[in-house]
Amino acid sequence: MPKQKERVRARSGFAEGDMTPMIDMTFQLIAFFMVLINFTEADQHERIRLPTSELAQPPDAPLEDAITLQLTKEGTILLGGEEFAIERLGVPLRREREVLEATPGKSVGRATIVIRADMRAKAGRVQEVIQECQKTGFERFALRAKQAERRSS
Repeated sequence: MPKQKERVRARSGFAEGDMTPMIDMTFQLIAFFMVLINFTEADQHERIRLPTSELAQPPDAPLEDAITLQLTKEGTILLGGEEFAIERLGVPLRREREVLEATPGKSVGRATIVIRADMRAKAGRVQEVIQECQKTGFERFALRAKQAERRSS
């Protein structure tokens, strides 16, 4: 009886394909593109509301070795999922410096500290953040703001 079923399949010209490799490839492509997506909003935090500026423009090129510090309205710093007082910022910055120095082709002098300060944070606190970074050897800074919407006349 099994031979008869094989003959019927052979005559009908219908062959069943195994879809497993196709499904595997689809999941691999999904994973591949998830890794390559530009996560420009990955460094953003819902507690931070950036000020608006007419001079704010997106950078021409991605910043090299960017370290994002987020200054809350309360005056604390968010870095890597942790919250620090500005006075205690030296510890995580020294850690970042050690990682940069241990990585071939990277240096503290080429790293950029990106400061995302909440619009309600005091301007003097931003200066304190910059001073703490400078104590640790960081020299390049970028401040973030929202681009003001331009009105068409």
